Amino acid sequence: VALGGCAVDAESADTAPTATTNTHGTGHHGATETPDHGAADAVTEAAPAHNSADTMFAQMMIPHHEQAVTMSEMMLAKTGIDPRVSELAEAIQAAQGPEIQKMADWLAAWDEPREMSGDHSMDGMLSPQELAELDAARDTAAARLFLQQMIAHHEGAVAMARTELEDGSSPEAMELATAIIEDQNAEIEQMNNLLRNL
Repeated sequence: VALGGCAVDAESADTAPTATTNTHGTGHHGATETPDHGAADAVTEAAPAHNSADTMFAQMMIPHHEQAVTMSEMMLAKTGIDPRVSELAEAIQAAQGPEIQKMADWLAAWDEPREMSGDHSMDGMLSPQELAELDAARDTAAARLFLQQMIAHHEGAVAMARTELEDGSSPEAMELATAIIEDQNAEIEQMNNLLRNL
């Protein structure tokens, strides 16, 4: 294919007036065709196939992840917390922050709004009062409350991810859903073990 491209361009340089529209004047083979192909590839990459389940998954998982990051930040701002709990909070923050950006990028590429229209309940989400309780808690009581709340929060994320695997069509979204199920189930087990040892 590359050799054919060279031959076509060489011919065009001799016989086709339109070839002179290349303002770069480099004479490199394929120069007049590459930008068109690149643009087509970019469109394909930026707007992959998706369905309404993929959109809902991203729109719901973004605020769900954002709350987990907020909960983790609360713990990391406290003193007197078991180091194992602080390490877990750091890991949650480090993992879910980039996933939020990834899902936001998908929604932009799909030309979908970041926020859902209407009210939709999400499993595991803390109420403002529960967040305030976590913020006010101290020492071991704070660590235990964080673990209990985050277990429920993770269970909600796993449930949403399973729905995406059942109903979604975007390979990237389904890949993330699979990772969420695996990673957060492992963290649920870790948190249950920590609760038994605090």
